Order: sequence, then structure tokens, then C-alpha cells
Amino acid sequence: MPFEFKKLDIPDVVLIKPKVFEDTRGFFMEVYKASEFKKNGITHDFVQDNHSVSCKGVLRGLHYQLKPMEQGKLVRCVKGKIWDVVVDIRKGSPWYGKWVAQELSEKNKLMLWVPPGFAHGFVALEEHTEVIYKVTKEYAPELDRGIIWNDPDLGINWRIKSPVISEKDGGLPRLEEAENNFVYGE
Repeated sequence: MPFEFKKLDIPDVVLIKPKVFEDTRGFFMEVYKASEFKKNGITHDFVQDNHSVSCKGVLRGLHYQLKPMEQGKLVRCVKGKIWDVVVDIRKGSPWYGKWVAQELSEKNKLMLWVPPGFAHGFVALEEHTEVIYKVTKEYAPELDRGIIWNDPDLGINWRIKSPVISEKDGGLPRLEEAENNFVYGE
């Protein structure tokens, strides 16, 4: 099997470890294989790939899209290192308002599956960090929403004290005030 799938403390969020074949020439790995992902409960099709570059200390998030354009994301860091954070925002979920985080890096080659119904963000821990992620629905700016990164009710440990954030991200509401049409079990 080319992947190991591990459910995190919020079981719908899955850490994926690819099998990496390394030798003196470099390495090879499969990043996505529909049959393996489907066997492990990730049944969504991907329709768009995104690529971001961030300086050390840049925090992007916490982002999500409302239904009917809700996005699942398969996130990986191809250069540098990030602290990747996922928050359950599904009303009625036993994990509502809880977060999990994972370090993703070019060295560990880990990937994170972020299902629809979760807010997602990351902070770059190294200069010129590059993140590539597949999404299950195309970007829909009219349904783009978010939660402020430092919402005290969430208490996220971002591993950084003074992140660099965009004006947009700095003006996002707290979870209790954010528009959200996700319900657990739907």
C-alpha cells in the first residue's frame, strides 16, 4: 500500500503518510490515488489545485466555503514547514469548536485531509514555504468565509506570537459570529 491513513483526535480529519522511494537520484512518491483514498473513506473527487508561497510567520486562515460549494482539502507542504490547523465547525458535532494540528513539511512529506465542514489555516514556520492543496469544489468568492485566527474560544496554539496576516483575515469574525451552514451528519 502506497499510503498510511491515520485518523486524528477529530476522526474525520486524516493524516496521510505516503510511501517514499528514495535513492541517490532523489525520491519518488504517489501523492494521490483515488482507489486507495476511497478505500480509506475519502470519497470526494478533486476539481482544483492551489499553490501558495509564504514568508516565515505568515498565517493564512481560518478559511472555509459555505454549502453548496463546501470544500474538502488535501494539503501538503512541498517546501519549508507549516503548522496546519483544522477546526470542526459542524453544528451538533461532538467536536464542534475543537481543533487539531499537524506539522507538515518537505522533509516529512505528510499530507492532511480536511473534510468539508471544517475551517482550515496554517502558519509558515520557515522562509519561502510552499503549500499545495487539492480541493473538492472550485473557489466561489461569494461563499468564502472564515474565522479569526486568534478566537479566544478556540484557544489555538499557533506556535507563533505575532503572525503576519492579511487585512481580510484580520477582520474575520469569531466562530460564534461566523456565518456557517454546516450540520453534523448531513
